[in-house]
Amino acid sequence: MSLLEAEIGKEYIISSIETDDEELDSFLFSLGCFSGEPITVVSRRRSGCTVAIKDARYNIDNELARAILI
Repeated sequence: MSLLEAEIGKEYIISSIETDDEELDSFLFSLGCFSGEPITVVSRRRSGCTVAIKDARYNIDNELARAILI
């Protein structure tokens, strides 16, 4: 399932990132968003969501959330 379907406040483990964009893939890796890492959806908005990865929070749009599989 994608991050769009995740429950708010529940910790998940990233299973994979499905994107053909190498730049986006390396950007996510620099944030600590890669397979095997825990991720939590903190809040959700119409245009995206706020996620917690390691000790940081990031705002990501729905397209990016759809590419992150948990």
